[in-house]
Amino acid sequence: MIQNIINRYKRARTNAYLSHRYDSQFAFVGMGQHSLNNLYPVLNYLNVPLKYICVTSEKKAKLISRKFTGVKATTSISDILNDDTIKGVFVSTTPTAHFQIAKKVLQHGKSLFIEKPPCSSIDELNELIRLSEQYPNSVVTVGLQKRYAPCSEILKNKLNKENIISYNMRYCTGQYPEGNALTDLFIHTIDLVIYLFGESSIVACEKVSKGSYILMLKHGSIVGTLELSSDYSWDSAIETLSVCTQRGVYNLSQMEELTYIPKQRSICGIPIEKVVKRNSTIEYLFHHNNFSPIIVNNQIYTQGFYDEIKSFVDLVGNSSKGKKSFSDFSSILNTYEIITSIKNKF
Repeated sequence: MIQNIINRYKRARTNAYLSHRYDSQFAFVGMGQHSLNNLYPVLNYLNVPLKYICVTSEKKAKLISRKFTGVKATTSISDILNDDTIKGVFVSTTPTAHFQIAKKVLQHGKSLFIEKPPCSSIDELNELIRLSEQYPNSVVTVGLQKRYAPCSEILKNKLNKENIISYNMRYCTGQYPEGNALTDLFIHTIDLVIYLFGESSIVACEKVSKGSYILMLKHGSIVGTLELSSDYSWDSAIETLSVCTQRGVYNLSQMEELTYIPKQRSICGIPIEKVVKRNSTIEYLFHHNNFSPIIVNNQIYTQGFYDEIKSFVDLVGNSSKGKKSFSDFSSILNTYEIITSIKNKF
């Protein structure tokens, strides 16, 4: 009896995966290491119909034709833009090229998934916002995947029920000579705290070295501090968030583990823990399971890449009709305001 129930559950789970399909055609512009490691595997797992891959090199285009069965490799984005069967375009190229490509995709009425940063300034972002408003039927998703990470969703839901006092976030990596760390790396951290705590303004900001910033942000009544640095090490990179609420403390580590530690009670302002020794309770709200190699335990999933892409293709295919991407251009306006303020100061 139990075995029959288990078998039926397994069959239902497999059939659900096999029966889900996407009819809309998509194209991809770019093929760098980030795309190959984090985006293409998700497209392959979801079996998203990819008709074109656009790159700048003829040599690379020939290699793509040999590697990807059924995909047209091209060096001309016009092939994609002029093809009416293409409903959505993924863009993940050199960051400095994103703005012009995004404009072209939107002007041709196609839905757009664009990796961060989508542009280099707040003026360019406002232009993209105005342009996207002219094509309300087109879906726009900016690849700020930490918004889509399971830890972020769980934490945001928990914080909605809490009286938040403060937070502290650290994002520390090694040197980043290949680009602008502020817009290419630190944008994730700034955007995440705005997503979790609401619109913000800068209380204080110091550039303590060439690659390090210390910020204090205010979100209404909530105040938080951020350490953003590329003066550490990639082998021991740090991404931690600690949120202090009236009832307890939430700790997020590397987007892989989320815990909650309730505060001990006090009597007449006297903390009981200073009088009577009691064991602390740690509640694990989420943790990365390294034992079972399934999709939900893969870093592509826990870091948010899976859900951001699935959300986009679902919206384009209307299986999530009536819903709007929660990482469109308008949603990151405050993120760019903070980044612009930091740029202007230094």
